[in-house]
Amino acid sequence: MSKHDSTVEKNINFMGQRFIAMVFSGLLLIASIGSLVVNGLQFGLDFTGGLQIEAEFAEKADLEKVRTILAESGFADASIVYFGAETEVMVRTQQELKKGVKEKILSALEASTDSGVTIKRIEFVGPQVGDELRDQGGIGMLFALAVVMAYVALRFQFKFSVAAVAALIHDVIIVLGIFSIFKFDFDLTVLAAVLAVIGYSLNDTIVVSDRIRENFRKLRTGSAVEIINTSLTQTLGRTLVTSLTTMLVLLALFFVGGELIHAFSIALIIGIVVGTYSSIYVAANVLLLMQITKEDLIVPVKEGAEFDDLP
Repeated sequence: MSKHDSTVEKNINFMGQRFIAMVFSGLLLIASIGSLVVNGLQFGLDFTGGLQIEAEFAEKADLEKVRTILAESGFADASIVYFGAETEVMVRTQQELKKGVKEKILSALEASTDSGVTIKRIEFVGPQVGDELRDQGGIGMLFALAVVMAYVALRFQFKFSVAAVAALIHDVIIVLGIFSIFKFDFDLTVLAAVLAVIGYSLNDTIVVSDRIRENFRKLRTGSAVEIINTSLTQTLGRTLVTSLTTMLVLLALFFVGGELIHAFSIALIIGIVVGTYSSIYVAANVLLLMQITKEDLIVPVKEGAEFDDLP
């Protein structure tokens, strides 16, 4: 048995499951797009506009009690989280800064504790600013995808750029879809997480694509499926180590990072899982659907190069 045959036997048959992966991805995308169309996103204060109040309690604040009393006072939409220490609370509500609103919130906060409470800061985000942030965020994501497609097309080949962008769009839609399905708050931190997911997923896809290109040029035998399986097997260790180490940091942020970055860490955890999956199955699957061949990756010979070695 040749060395090449031995290597092939050790390969994991990733592409043998590509049709199952295609159906799985299709179902996730349908569910995500359907929820986004029907439910939309639960935009946070950054996008909708409203009040943000920072209050300091003399003793530890009981968030459930604060939430209940604020709801009874007409602020049922209010989001209440710890802001740093457990004596500091941030209240977010879509109420406008009308006369008496500040006093009404302060009265509700005082009713939730036997000790004193003071409002350290109150600020209002206008709906026009929120609209601008939402529009600019969407444009930023589209611009990032366009730049990625141009970069991969120049670095590798057009089919690779289509595969990379398909994987990125797949990841973004599923992250947004999960936030829509479970009605998680979507604010600027989550938008930053989605952009970070694009960068992470692209990095993983580039590593896999580089190995696929290298093996298409190096391996003289084997079909496109076999060469892609070889490439995915060779990069699997690196992919898993990177994903697991990143996941450990994100889990730490999720459990001990506090409420302010809770949605941010959720978005990144979902993005890392989906991004790792898409770099293996979505990008490689698209390459096979586009019928990638060795001829696509042959290095073009410069005109007159055959005479360079002549004396």
